[in-house]
Amino acid sequence: MTAQRIDGKAFAEGLRAKVAALAATFERQAARKAGLAVVLVGEDPASEVYVRNKGRQTVACGMASFEHRLPATTTRAELLALVEKLNRDRFVDGILVQLPLPAHLDELEVIAAIAPDKDVDGFHVINAGRLAVGQPGFVPCTPLGCVMLLKDRLGDLSGLDAVVIGRSNIVGKPMAQLLLAESCTVTVAHSRTRDLPAVVRRADIVVAAVGRPEMVRGEWIRPGATVIDVGINRVPGAEPGKTRLVGDVHFASASEVAGAITPVPGGVGPMTIAVLLRNALVAAYRNEGLELDSAAI
Repeated sequence: MTAQRIDGKAFAEGLRAKVAALAATFERQAARKAGLAVVLVGEDPASEVYVRNKGRQTVACGMASFEHRLPATTTRAELLALVEKLNRDRFVDGILVQLPLPAHLDELEVIAAIAPDKDVDGFHVINAGRLAVGQPGFVPCTPLGCVMLLKDRLGDLSGLDAVVIGRSNIVGKPMAQLLLAESCTVTVAHSRTRDLPAVVRRADIVVAAVGRPEMVRGEWIRPGATVIDVGINRVPGAEPGKTRLVGDVHFASASEVAGAITPVPGGVGPMTIAVLLRNALVAAYRNEGLELDSAAI
């Protein structure tokens, strides 16, 4: 068996096209563009690239991008004042503070300062609570993107046995909540799970979000299962001084067993920004009191 590759890049392109069309409709109805504000503190190279990509894709979708780049010496009071200013700005529909922050700043405090209805990253404790009890709110972008890929591949997920490897607040926990909402039977596994391969082997759906390069091996996978690899790990390449990206799943061996699998790169990664733009557009419609057909996006 050779697994079908789940093309996250192509799906993300389609999602961005839908966002662009609905953003144009929003602009006609609201007489303004939907707006996304991104705050970057410091000069972390990976964050710089990510913020630059977000800004470019935001503009490409016909939305307004507000970038705020602050020095690493920014104080707590200065950052919180900026967040409060963005909370009050009616032209800003979504706020994202790029993580990680410099060590002297409390990430949880900063996230808590963002207005929940502008928290398009879905990290605010109120949005986490809304997800847990099934109320409308914003969901972290990566797990929501994973569910979109799963439903595109499998259709109805009801009754399927799903194992999520990883229990982070950003991916693992919200992923489990989303799969429960789709009526899956969900197991959250982690580093202390006893006989992890056996737990994974019974799953119809495996979501690997543990941050360990190629930890999940092909012999762990149930034949025909769908594997979503959230991991992005940089490891030494074949040539001295070179590196390559791998996931949390050993792609070659898993591909021989799984029914479908996301590659790394080109799988889950492209979905994150696309879903962020989707969340920002949803926020814009809500903030203006306009109706948005959720099935359209």
